Amino acid sequence: MKLAGTVSEYDYIIIGSGFGGSVAALRLSEKGYRVLVLEKGKWFRNQDFPKTNWNLRRWLWLPSLKLFGFFRITFHRHITILSGVGVGGGSLVYANTLPVPTKKFFQSETWAHLADWEKELAEYYPIASRMLGTTPNPHLKDGDKALHKLAEQLGRSHDFKPTEVAVFFGKANETVADPYFNGKGPERCGCNFCGGCMVGCRYNAKNTLDKNYLYFAQKKGVTIQAESEVYDVRPLNQTDGSTGYQVSWKSSTRYLKQRGVFTCRSIIFAGGVLGTIPLLLRLKKTSLPGLSDRVGWNVRTNSESLIGVVSFDKKINFSEGVAIGSILQWDDYSHIEPVRYPSGSGFWRLLTSPQVHGRTILIRIVRIIKDFIFHPVENFKAYFVHDWARKTQILLFMRTLDSTLRFTKGLLGMKSSVTKGKSPTAFIPEAKDLAEKFARLVNGKPTVLLSETLLGSPTTAHILGGAVMGQNAEEGVIDKDHHVFGYVNMMICDGSSISANPGVNPSLTITALAERVMDKIPPKS
Repeated sequence: MKLAGTVSEYDYIIIGSGFGGSVAALRLSEKGYRVLVLEKGKWFRNQDFPKTNWNLRRWLWLPSLKLFGFFRITFHRHITILSGVGVGGGSLVYANTLPVPTKKFFQSETWAHLADWEKELAEYYPIASRMLGTTPNPHLKDGDKALHKLAEQLGRSHDFKPTEVAVFFGKANETVADPYFNGKGPERCGCNFCGGCMVGCRYNAKNTLDKNYLYFAQKKGVTIQAESEVYDVRPLNQTDGSTGYQVSWKSSTRYLKQRGVFTCRSIIFAGGVLGTIPLLLRLKKTSLPGLSDRVGWNVRTNSESLIGVVSFDKKINFSEGVAIGSILQWDDYSHIEPVRYPSGSGFWRLLTSPQVHGRTILIRIVRIIKDFIFHPVENFKAYFVHDWARKTQILLFMRTLDSTLRFTKGLLGMKSSVTKGKSPTAFIPEAKDLAEKFARLVNGKPTVLLSETLLGSPTTAHILGGAVMGQNAEEGVIDKDHHVFGYVNMMICDGSSISANPGVNPSLTITALAERVMDKIPPKS
């Protein structure tokens, strides 16, 4: 870590090391630029990941309690957000799935007037997929088989398929030379299907960004400085940033905050919605007043519902497999996926309640009490099941129907408000119906997060937008090539720039968009 007060000059400083920031780091270094990546989270080696999510010190990111893991839970009025923190960003904690969205995403009215996006991204999705090591899941496990059986019962077996995932499926637990980049990448180990993808892969099988983009970026001379939170970005000399920027950072993990300053010619914000948007909202009131007034607008999710089905069948093992091994396309707008945690990772059981719907919180509380009264044995077994993760299949229901939020600066963080469509809801009838049918198949009981039952707000792992594209500063924060309106040599390359609802995991799309805009930057002369 640099000493406080030191000043260094870079061609590019990238704030954040997730899918967008990692692509930018590698591609810019390949073009001869001197690049620095500043990441708020920590470096994680395979052995640094916890065996289960009960190890809060290694799993949870909660600096106020001195917990510096890689998984963050953020509560807002209208949404609860799950995200990753660390070198590699969301790749450390996501479920590895890398689908290409349907035509509805590319043709969405929110950005279709800016470009023919299906055509624009056609050559970059394959590049992103190759770099991330995408391959079909070769083995369907108990949860996948149950979903397939449900699809058959509903006459939708043709809509069921294995997922495309970023995992190395060699021989289980066998380490081999780099299988992706002609032997030039790091050694890898075959997946053992332990289900631990989302608590950090301890076996070197998951294709996280530190094993591809960031690995080669460092080989090209990129400096990655972890545990460094950027708190100020201000133009040098000219107010539009045409002569460069001064970037101030502080330690994100130390009791005595270490601080430092760097200067750069160009800057890229790549901290995701929860990193980029609060920083831009703060800077707009201080050192970057020329930012668009649309900062924080058009925040969206994949309209998700997360339901945990606890099975009472002693033979079932939902932990075995990759995090998400299959997908059932339910209709033109929605699909459902079985999500798993490794055996022993039962932290979520503390936050669950029976699945109930209702218009008001009072109605829902009454229905929870009623469920406990009429089904005491089921509830007791669900809450005190020996191995919650092994016996619980989380069902992730997602759809492309759109509604948007606005994030603004509040006293204790960002505040949310609804700007378009209905408020995001945790109560999706189709999801509830499918979960109940799945539960009958596996002799189980559906449960949901208590925050959803009490507050009515859904939980999402796919928060997007807030710095979306537009024709001008009145319509968006960035143009179609990710350049920030009002400033020179400033870009945004992360999930906050996604300008429509993909309805699927957005990681591959963020990567493809970043590949596209980096391809447009000329080599350093």
